[in-house]
Amino acid sequence: MANKANISANSSSCAALLVLAISFIGCFAEERDIYLVLIEGEPLAFHGSDDKRRFDLNSDAYKGQTKRLMDSHDRILQSTLEIGSYNKLYSFKYTVNGFAVHLTPTQAKKLENAPQVKLVERDRRAKLMTSYTPQFLGLPQGVWTQRGGDKNAGEGIVIGFVDTGINPSHPSFANYNPFEPNISHFSGDCETGPRFPLSSCNGKIVSARFFSAGAQAVATLNTSVDFLSPFDAVGHGSHVASTAAGNAGVPVVVDGFFYGLASGMAPCARIAVYKAMYPTVGTLADVIAAIDQATMDGVDILTLSIGPDEPPRDTITMLGIFDVLMLFARRAGVFVVQAAGNQGPAPSTVVSYSPWAVAAAACTTDRIYPGSLLLGNGLKLGGVGLSGPTCGRPLFLSKLVLARDVILRVNGTFPRTPQYIEECQYPEAFEPSLVQGSVVICTFSDGFYNQTSTLTAVINTAITLGFMGFILIANSHYGDFVAEPIPFAVPGILIPKVSTSEIILQYYEQQTHRDERGVAIKFNAQAGIGEGRVASFEGRAPIVSRFSSRGPDFTDLSRNPTDVLKPDVIAPGHQIWAAWSPVSALDPMLTGCNFALLSGTSMATPHIAGIAALIKQHNPSWTPTMIASAISSTATKYDNYGQLIMAEGFEITSTYNSTHFDFGSGLVSATRALDPGLVLSVEFEDYISFLCSLADSDPVSIKAATGIWCNHSLSHPANLNLPSVTVSAVAKSLILQRSLKNVGNKTETYLTSVVHPNGTTVSLYPPWFTIAPQGTQDLAIQFNVTQAIGDFSFGEIVLTGSLNHIVRIPLSVKPVSIF
Repeated sequence: MANKANISANSSSCAALLVLAISFIGCFAEERDIYLVLIEGEPLAFHGSDDKRRFDLNSDAYKGQTKRLMDSHDRILQSTLEIGSYNKLYSFKYTVNGFAVHLTPTQAKKLENAPQVKLVERDRRAKLMTSYTPQFLGLPQGVWTQRGGDKNAGEGIVIGFVDTGINPSHPSFANYNPFEPNISHFSGDCETGPRFPLSSCNGKIVSARFFSAGAQAVATLNTSVDFLSPFDAVGHGSHVASTAAGNAGVPVVVDGFFYGLASGMAPCARIAVYKAMYPTVGTLADVIAAIDQATMDGVDILTLSIGPDEPPRDTITMLGIFDVLMLFARRAGVFVVQAAGNQGPAPSTVVSYSPWAVAAAACTTDRIYPGSLLLGNGLKLGGVGLSGPTCGRPLFLSKLVLARDVILRVNGTFPRTPQYIEECQYPEAFEPSLVQGSVVICTFSDGFYNQTSTLTAVINTAITLGFMGFILIANSHYGDFVAEPIPFAVPGILIPKVSTSEIILQYYEQQTHRDERGVAIKFNAQAGIGEGRVASFEGRAPIVSRFSSRGPDFTDLSRNPTDVLKPDVIAPGHQIWAAWSPVSALDPMLTGCNFALLSGTSMATPHIAGIAALIKQHNPSWTPTMIASAISSTATKYDNYGQLIMAEGFEITSTYNSTHFDFGSGLVSATRALDPGLVLSVEFEDYISFLCSLADSDPVSIKAATGIWCNHSLSHPANLNLPSVTVSAVAKSLILQRSLKNVGNKTETYLTSVVHPNGTTVSLYPPWFTIAPQGTQDLAIQFNVTQAIGDFSFGEIVLTGSLNHIVRIPLSVKPVSIF
């Protein structure tokens, strides 16, 4: 092409040149993407040993094997693709053997057929999924006391966080412990960069790394927020880390108001940061590289409040590379906890699929922030909003006006009426003299519905024009909306129910005079906004949060159910105070804030991570599956009223009787989990046998993903030794087995009992047993179908010990006809 000027200008040459140009453009028009590749050969963690703690990361043998693996990755690419036509982003070498590469779909197809290549998967991208919860979960008087108080709770345990980074200057991450941490099993690094000097790693933050090759490959990063360092510009990573392991007793102050003291679940645990998510984009390539590194470094607990934004398309859910990496992290001795997802309350919406990762669902606590609105007729109405009162005292009433009645008028016309005027998004739309010092009614409309309008714009309008306060009311056209308490810089309240909004509008119209054209000419309505920042502790709790993703677990894009209970457990994830980043790149309303009140399964996940750290500290020899079993079998399915935990439904304020597909085993109980009596344990080989027993998996796919052939299968997938039993279809009868181990220090006798799922009878053998310390006991579970109801029904096995241990095993069964 460089000699184009020398080509003869005859017609045939021009035609040939045109064809060449078209093919040249077509070649480079093919869009590139990131692909994740697994290849033959053992990764470093399992090269000659199944225990990552025995591998000397500084040895010449380790360094040599690392180079050999990375060189093998380069050779595969160089022998398959044209050099310079691709960009290798990462070599995965510790928990899995493979790499991430940026190339075209055509090149990916070619790579699939290359020697030694086992699996090629397109990057599915990744997405992000407290001042009171320690008390709600009973930690200060329970587990913390047993571990010597908050100054020792979690000591010696390293929790890894794959997220958006961390705000190192936050007091939740100050190194308040004067002693060197006892973490000889851990070997990390402190990578520096913008806003993250070397001093950021301080003994509390023991390691910090960032991974950006994937993000940089697929997007143009914004240097003002996409910092190439472990610094958290979003806030999410800081929030998650402080919820699990933030220092105890940190004052939560927002807009000058004191909300209480924040503490992590394991306030003395150490934090290892692995930034893999950026404000502009998140890729699985970066996330997987971070998980691989965290496992190599030796974290005890891995917290994943992030994950793929869709199931894998070309394989079963559990054999996606993300899930395979979690499997090998667990094989390496890491307890992995993952957010269940925020797509509830619809069924089969969980994004955590695999039995080797603990899926955390979210629930409420009994703490609420009740807002109030006082009308001039004496009516007091409830609402939501973390703000101070109007004029400093709620009994002082101000003029009440409706946004669309106070539009700027010039000569009787409305020359400046931007879209969605009723939503108070634009200061220039209003007549300043009518809104200054007034409480303005803004209305939820199209803009909020399609997410182009924001509360930040409402507040900016209120500040610019001097509103006394604002009210955002529900619109009957859209129905009730979900309102979360958010700190407002001006007095404000959200009225999410249409019925309450209609009361406000009815009063307003009664007190407002209009001319013959319907234009408001006199405003006599008054209102005052009450103090909304004082917490109230009342009502039923926990309740499964509406947004929390539900089971049943599924194996493919068609959402065919599988024999694994998801979610595993619930933890507080609704309205959680925790650390934040003042940059707040994705939420302008929280810019400048050091704390945020957030909801999501992202918030539930670090609760489980912190509690797992406390259990690991108390029982250092326990495996990840033993910790997971202790958390599951000691959870409670009852609320503070002694009733079955309820779950929020689709309709605002609606609830229903929850099932195991809403809350898993129930609400985590840290104190009981320290001493569960019995645990159920699973080995790595058992997971492979489980995969081989699934009806919709095949040995070739399993070998490609795990490197292991199906030499043994379980007689039924539900025979995996989990602390729950889920059977996606049982016809006539089925016998399963569980193996239990006594982790107590005394011999104990257990009596068995069953709550039978509808449509079945369940028999247990033996009906009672005595088990010595460290002894094991097999329990046979026989299901007999009495009615083929064709849907899941729920029950539980309860093992009651003579030393007051109670072990619960949830049952989720679908009785079907044999025809």
